[in-house]
Amino acid sequence: MSHTSSIRRDVGPFALMLTGLGSIIGSGWLFGAWRAAQIAGPGAIWAWVIGAAIIMTIALTYAELGAMFPESGGMVRYGHYSHGSLVGFIAAWANWIAIVSVISVEAEASAQYMSSWKWQWAKDLYHQVPGSHGELSTNGLLIAAALVVMYFLFNFWSVKLFARSNTAITMFKLIIPAITAVLLIMSGFHPENFSVGIHGELHKTDFPSILTAVAIAGIVFSFNGFQSPVNLAGEARNPGKSIPFAIVCSIALATVIYVLLQVAYIGAVPREMLANVGWHGVDFSSPFADLAIILGLQWLATLLFIDAVISPSGTGMTYTATTARMLYGMERNGTLPKILGRVHPKWGVPRPAMWVNLAVSFLFLFFFRGWGSLAAVISVATIISYLTGPVSVMTLRRTAPELGRPFRLAGLPIVAGIAFIMSTELLYWAKWPLTGEIILLMVVALPIYFYYQAKSGWHDFGRQMKGAWWLIFYLPVLAFVSWIGSTTFGGKGYLPYGWDLAVVAVVGLLFYLWGVKSGWRTPSIDAARLEAALEPDAPLVPPDEEEAEKITGH
Repeated sequence: MSHTSSIRRDVGPFALMLTGLGSIIGSGWLFGAWRAAQIAGPGAIWAWVIGAAIIMTIALTYAELGAMFPESGGMVRYGHYSHGSLVGFIAAWANWIAIVSVISVEAEASAQYMSSWKWQWAKDLYHQVPGSHGELSTNGLLIAAALVVMYFLFNFWSVKLFARSNTAITMFKLIIPAITAVLLIMSGFHPENFSVGIHGELHKTDFPSILTAVAIAGIVFSFNGFQSPVNLAGEARNPGKSIPFAIVCSIALATVIYVLLQVAYIGAVPREMLANVGWHGVDFSSPFADLAIILGLQWLATLLFIDAVISPSGTGMTYTATTARMLYGMERNGTLPKILGRVHPKWGVPRPAMWVNLAVSFLFLFFFRGWGSLAAVISVATIISYLTGPVSVMTLRRTAPELGRPFRLAGLPIVAGIAFIMSTELLYWAKWPLTGEIILLMVVALPIYFYYQAKSGWHDFGRQMKGAWWLIFYLPVLAFVSWIGSTTFGGKGYLPYGWDLAVVAVVGLLFYLWGVKSGWRTPSIDAARLEAALEPDAPLVPPDEEEAEKITGH
């Protein structure tokens, strides 16, 4: 099409799947099993299964959108296509915040694992803080910053270099967790650990703790990597087949690995560590490496220390690539400076966007000085970023039925509705006051949107607001429900446990129906329809906001 950028379509289906798998298996595997067991005990195994099922449902809605609009940074564009610029901006901001902060977290994870090395300089990289999450020292932060720069450089010269290095790294990342799980099970498996409760009592299924673990233990944080194939769709060959394949396979393979790791972790913890305080009191700075040392597997511990640099680095490099495409996509929405949409003519990468993300990564790095201090926050921001996918894909079935869909999800009305309701439940499970705090973070960027609206003379602002009221009301309503909800999820207890989950489901359903009804045929979709008629075999990539208005005349 006329507006197609110089970004290259060089990534095949297997490499695309590995970008998703490489994003999912990052620092989450190094810390997730430990944190999930702290919250849910042996129920953490179910937390991974439930989390994977929920994320798969959400991801399938994005598979249809990603195949339909195979463009770089697509995750920040779909809300704009279906509901206009305000919904698009809120969704894009939430998505970008959730992803760009991961670059820093992955670097911090590597530095934190280094603190368990035997040398004194390494032990000084990370310090426990009484009553709080531990944090990196100044030297630890400098090492993390150097890793962030390395992620940046691997992406600076072309997506081919990134994809080739990522393939090798991801294969390594698959092998090491599998070896770790098998060896821990063979060397020190204690079946009786599965009968120990969160606080040392006899274990019984604690469903609320399992749900909370899904939301904040790093499970959503880990599975969020499914977005990478969607955001790299603009570089994909045959996106109609590559994107669904990459999303489904990466989530399925990662689920098997994470469940095995969780079983191995629970079985490997020495019984005496659980005797008095249960799972809640088990605290490791480098969970799997510490267990390997306890079991006398020093060579495995050494391998894990190496992998603690490689696994997060693979994820960090992938997210450095995808976040640059996000800013590129947000610029095309007309809500960021045009310089962020520039693509290098030779190397085919959006370099100005990469520089901005590098600066923001440094800010996150130095304001949040440890893995634990950011993981829960990122998880909740991630959930908010999921909200528009199920609504947008269903809306576009109504407002743009004639547009081609290389991948058409069967049973979409049911799947999309369930995906939105489960996203709403995930937000609630994260517990008050975190739910309210993150929702506040989502609205602080609105002055940027209003600046660009004023710059355009408030063009069609009433229509944009009409398409956005459902999302504007959704956020405070859910915060209120979280506040009055059961004490189990941090609320005031006005809604008893059980009833609160039902109320949240009803709230999710009502806002889903309102959101689908609020969508309209935006200029971007009208322009895409006109260009598809002229070039029916070309990839369907709607033009940016300014060009769409020129093409459609409104």
